[in-house]
Amino acid sequence: MVRRIGGLAPGLTVAQFDVYANPHAASRHSVPYLVDVQSPLIDALNTRLVMPLSRVGVGQARLPVSLCPTIEIDGEPLSLMPHLAAPLPARMLSDPMANVSHLASEIVGAMDAVVSGF
Repeated sequence: MVRRIGGLAPGLTVAQFDVYANPHAASRHSVPYLVDVQSPLIDALNTRLVMPLSRVGVGQARLPVSLCPTIEIDGEPLSLMPHLAAPLPARMLSDPMANVSHLASEIVGAMDAVVSGF
């Protein structure tokens, strides 16, 4: 279950594990959402590290669940793609639609699998 949230109040910043609609229209069909995974310790940067949430089976090889865990958003199963994590200007992220902080250990574990193979 994903916790739904409303829009941010003026002056508030984006938060780790918030889920946003993909701001890039060209890829939105296959990657409808992005998860902000950046630590709040480096909020001063004007970029955020995001991981795509891809529709299950879209352009994917058979990848281990530990690398690409499934996250359900609005009843749709999506694959987290940590190997495609990238920085995005923070200004492109607005109105978080959900927060997946309850899945923090799976998300961090997936990034660890990319970096260390564990």
